[in-house]
Amino acid sequence: MSGHAKTSFEDAPATPYVRIDLGRVDAAIDRMADHARSLGVALRPHAKTHKSIRLGHRQRAAGAVGLTVATVGEAEVFAEGGCDDLFIAYPLWIDAPKARRLARVMDRARVAVGVDSVESVAEMVAHGIRPEVVIEVDSGHHRSGVAPGAAGTIARYAADAGFRVRGAFTFPGHSYAPQTRASAAVDEASALLTASDAIAAVDLDVAVRSGGSTPSAEFAAPGLTELRPGVYVFGDAQQVELGSCQMEDVALTVVATVVSHAGGRVILDAGGKALGADRAPWSSGHGRLLEWPDARIVALSEHHATVEWGTGERPQLGSQVLVVPNHVCATVNLADSFVVAGSSERWQVDARGKNA
Repeated sequence: MSGHAKTSFEDAPATPYVRIDLGRVDAAIDRMADHARSLGVALRPHAKTHKSIRLGHRQRAAGAVGLTVATVGEAEVFAEGGCDDLFIAYPLWIDAPKARRLARVMDRARVAVGVDSVESVAEMVAHGIRPEVVIEVDSGHHRSGVAPGAAGTIARYAADAGFRVRGAFTFPGHSYAPQTRASAAVDEASALLTASDAIAAVDLDVAVRSGGSTPSAEFAAPGLTELRPGVYVFGDAQQVELGSCQMEDVALTVVATVVSHAGGRVILDAGGKALGADRAPWSSGHGRLLEWPDARIVALSEHHATVEWGTGERPQLGSQVLVVPNHVCATVNLADSFVVAGSSERWQVDARGKNA
């Protein structure tokens, strides 16, 4: 056989599986907490990335004021796990079953939800539920969120309906592209200040101006009071290519086995069902290899990853490699557990699949 010697991960499950390096996780948590403190802003990490009660508590212990989640299901898991301050950063549409679920979460934790229409506020009123609300505004990503100047109308309606309006939030998703990390941060600060002025103009206090994706967090501009990055806790191939982390910072990998050298290629047993299928138009592949930074996954099937190796010896058949997925949030949502590197511990992905 040719190539590198086989690597062995003792007491590990069958590949593919998700592995986390807790030393790197804790270093990332501490770096972002220090960054938020240096800016004088609160940190409310987005837990949809890790979906782990244990990791959420690590973030809280490092200084996070609470957690951000995307769904009522995630809120249920983290409230039951002891997180008592949650922001559902999503324009929820509340029906009767969801209202009952949200009410139970509110019995356990302080809860705020995102809104971007008077209709969604009215629907919560109709179902007898009044969490705190944060008005979502569009800062350039052009997904959900109203124009910043329209935030006052929704805020006034909500306040008159008996809701506490916490302030405004945005997601600068256009920071997920080369050359736009800094400009997206400027856009988000401008949008939040405009929204804040619009809310103040209808005689409401603004306690929170919340923003901050992982790519834009480094460039957060004055005017924000809160950051909500998520991916920073693990890093991924997208963040490496964007420059918001280095390969040596990446804390989550998928352990895969080399199963074929057919046609001179390297084929791994971790396909889209383990890694997730996200690939940005500007990314250099479907994922990277932690210990071989020049290798690229050039094709992804359900259970196969095809790696273009380039120069150098290929890893042996049967050996194991550490794959850095493109979008770690999608990878985590496909996994039942994390294997903790250097130990036999397995941590449950507590909110896995809680997408509603």
